[in-house]
Amino acid sequence: MLSERETTLLKYIVEDYIKTARPVGSKSLCDLLDCSSATIRNEMSFLEELGLLEKTHTSSGRVPSEKGYRYYVDHIMVPKDLSGEDMLKLQTIFHNHSLVLSDAITKSMEIVSDLTNYTAIVLGASSKENRVSRVEVVPLDEQKMLAIIITDKGHVEHRNLNMEERVSISEIKQTVDIINKLIVGTPIDEVSSKLEFEVKPVIEKVVSQHEVLYNAFYNAFNTFTNDTDIKMHGTSNILSLPEFNDTKRIREIVSKFEDKEMVKKIESDEEGTHIYIGSENDFDDDMTVIKTTYHVDGMEGTIAIVGPKRMEYDRVITLLDYIKEHIER
Repeated sequence: MLSERETTLLKYIVEDYIKTARPVGSKSLCDLLDCSSATIRNEMSFLEELGLLEKTHTSSGRVPSEKGYRYYVDHIMVPKDLSGEDMLKLQTIFHNHSLVLSDAITKSMEIVSDLTNYTAIVLGASSKENRVSRVEVVPLDEQKMLAIIITDKGHVEHRNLNMEERVSISEIKQTVDIINKLIVGTPIDEVSSKLEFEVKPVIEKVVSQHEVLYNAFYNAFNTFTNDTDIKMHGTSNILSLPEFNDTKRIREIVSKFEDKEMVKKIESDEEGTHIYIGSENDFDDDMTVIKTTYHVDGMEGTIAIVGPKRMEYDRVITLLDYIKEHIER
């Protein structure tokens, strides 16, 4: 454990670097700690020996190391109270009763991304606990339609369906009516089987282009069942971070956001909110992942913020906990 002065020094360096992205020198700390520049340099050297601070190549100042951030998070940081402005923006989402839960979660995380300038990720858990509430279709033309699948847990999925040949709108509507009559209340992972053994025989008798329509809907439900739902917002925010000014490095991180399997690694089954700094996460050694799980009415998932190690930990923790609390209300 650090002394009181060493703790104050580390706290100031971490929080100042988070704010400015500039190495912290000894002169700026003299008034704060009411001691000489030489004393500050000695204390900074000691924190560097402990591995909590690092020197940069371009400045005589110090920056927090990964170990320093971890010490700060575990022993110094206090979650920041939500500002009135942040709370108001999130309340507009959770007080909007016209939004289904999945949309409220996504929109609230979009707000957090805009507020923090980090990347927000919503990972819906497996859909197996969801039951189909209804299916709606918006015909786009004679060979394309948008299928909207709504579950009893408030989950909404959109699927663009491309059909192999032109189909009349009346036959699309007839097929959707049959599907709704036969599969409403069915667990989502059982829908493909029900489509094959119960819906298909019925539409074969009454719909002339039954094979084209059956294949389109079967594929839609099959991808819904097998995919973990991933929503991301603010993936381009990395471009504005001063620590990432190397084009090749930026491309590497952006490509990770585009890799669905890489993003899925962020999914959590741990209770509570957890912080994974740099090498502690499976996403990227230069990034921090803060994530928490939510459980409501049989639906569960992960919400996460991904940003630089120089992250506003105290603010992000509070924002995620606020969203989790309102999701589970």
